[in-house]
Amino acid sequence: MERLIQYFETIPSSHRSLILVGGITFFWLVESAVPLFQFGKADAHYRKAGHAGINLFFTLTTVAVNFVLAFILLKTSDFVVAHQIGVLQWLSLPLWAQIVVGLLLLDLIGAWSIHWLQHHVKWMWRFHLIHHTDTYVDTTTANRHHPGESVFRFIFTTLAVLIAGTPIGVVMLYQALSVLLSQFNHANIHLPRWIDRPLNWFFVTPNMHHVHHHYVLPQTNTNYGNIFPFWDRLFGTYAEMASKDLRYGVDTHLERHEHSRIGNLLNIPFQPYRPPMGSPETTTSSHADINESP
Repeated sequence: MERLIQYFETIPSSHRSLILVGGITFFWLVESAVPLFQFGKADAHYRKAGHAGINLFFTLTTVAVNFVLAFILLKTSDFVVAHQIGVLQWLSLPLWAQIVVGLLLLDLIGAWSIHWLQHHVKWMWRFHLIHHTDTYVDTTTANRHHPGESVFRFIFTTLAVLIAGTPIGVVMLYQALSVLLSQFNHANIHLPRWIDRPLNWFFVTPNMHHVHHHYVLPQTNTNYGNIFPFWDRLFGTYAEMASKDLRYGVDTHLERHEHSRIGNLLNIPFQPYRPPMGSPETTTSSHADINESP
């Protein structure tokens, strides 16, 4: 455990890049071999490389934002350790427990909480829409985030470090796991039920997260988890749905030019708000409640 944390305390930028690129490459190959959906058969406009190009553009903007702001994360971690601030600094825990508790708190505050907020605060939702407009969800969708969203996701990650009192080694370990698990649970693959059922009690799986990318409410407002599925089960936002019934995208932006052109995607947060339609199966009264969410 000590060697693991020591490695992540000083992990080179080249190694972090390798985790990102290696993860995308690995899951790209897996989903190409055993895809859940054959997008090309359903849509003559679909081109896997062209679709990836859009998402890789937003991956680069995400990397750029995090690179520019990385020193804040490092200084915050150094500050909490030096001044004994945060949960981990107040508790006397063995190293393995520090890692577990640190990862859990970073995931809850730095990922699940901000994700939930993005679905319930209208101005945040407008930025998060870029992620949900993808009608061909695959491993490259994991980092399809508007630069503005990348900023306030970073703010919540920093807040999580401050509250948790997380040493930088645990922070870097969390970020590596976050990258890989996000690429995994967005990948266009379907796990057999006998694998998915036990696994999704401990980690967010594609079967679980793809429900979140269904194009209408209420499914869009479920399964917010990034690494761990505990929070959705705990807070009542866990949901299941048969893969055959999934349709990706978001009902307010289904026109091709709205979700397949980088210029429009960058501009979506500054366009007039569009209330979601909601599932055809929901009642009129429930629509009135649900439409206040995003």
